[in-house]
Amino acid sequence: MGELKDYKKALLVYNPFSGNGMFASHIDHILERFQDAGYAILPIRGARSELLEFIFTVMDVSEYGRIIVAGGDGTINLVVNLMVKYDIHVPLSIFPSGTANDFAYYLELPDQIDEMIDIALGDKYTFADVANCNGRCYVNVAAMGNMVDVSQKTDPNLKNTLGVFAYYMKGASEFTKLRPLPVRLTTPDAVYEEEMYFMLVMNGCSAGGFKHVSPDSDVSDGLLDVLLFRDMHLADMLPLLFEVIQGKHTENKNILHFKTSELLLESDEYIPTDVDGEHGEKLPLKFTVLPRRLQITTRESDI
Repeated sequence: MGELKDYKKALLVYNPFSGNGMFASHIDHILERFQDAGYAILPIRGARSELLEFIFTVMDVSEYGRIIVAGGDGTINLVVNLMVKYDIHVPLSIFPSGTANDFAYYLELPDQIDEMIDIALGDKYTFADVANCNGRCYVNVAAMGNMVDVSQKTDPNLKNTLGVFAYYMKGASEFTKLRPLPVRLTTPDAVYEEEMYFMLVMNGCSAGGFKHVSPDSDVSDGLLDVLLFRDMHLADMLPLLFEVIQGKHTENKNILHFKTSELLLESDEYIPTDVDGEHGEKLPLKFTVLPRRLQITTRESDI
């Protein structure tokens, strides 16, 4: 065993309530694996955001070789926002343990703990953009409309028990409440006036467990994928849903789809918003991109 000064530090931020809450039972095993590899881990329960922010303000970045985040998209969102806020550039390792794990799905990260650790201890990386919405960062999706606050309305106990299926159950109950909402979308290239049911501004490719919501997304292209679901007849919704499941919906007449590096979203009505599974900002919303801001450990390197 080397001297203490030879150890590199790793910050482990975990959400003890994500998914089925089983991640906490693996912490000792993670500590053992990382210590054997020359890392001293500082574990922080991510539910205490004020403590986590304090750690980010005082940490000596030069001493840290990894930041590990274990949880769902919301926990990743919390950590990434602090990394950007305090200009921290340390390789990020993601241990998916949330309900949907949409961003981890895009990166093709495993769900077995030892495979997660192998990747985190490896030297293969990819770069990922970070989206910004009114000064708040996100890695996967911002959503707006009558249905996209489903995760906020779904009972946490139900989510932990039934997983993604809980979102679908809640979503189905919202169909009768749908009404079109007027919006204006302004990009550097065009202005769109639309009546929408809901809308997604994607960095990743999946949302709410739907794996191919944005099949053309590339998290390192410096662009956001915008998908707006237009006002449509109820008879068109079910066929469109099957197209969404298959990732064949982007050319549907009821979908407005485009890529952009900047977007301003406005409306004269109140529209619920959601950012990576958490309550979002009020409109108007200004979207921008921080290109290739994150360096993430992955199975295969593209650096």
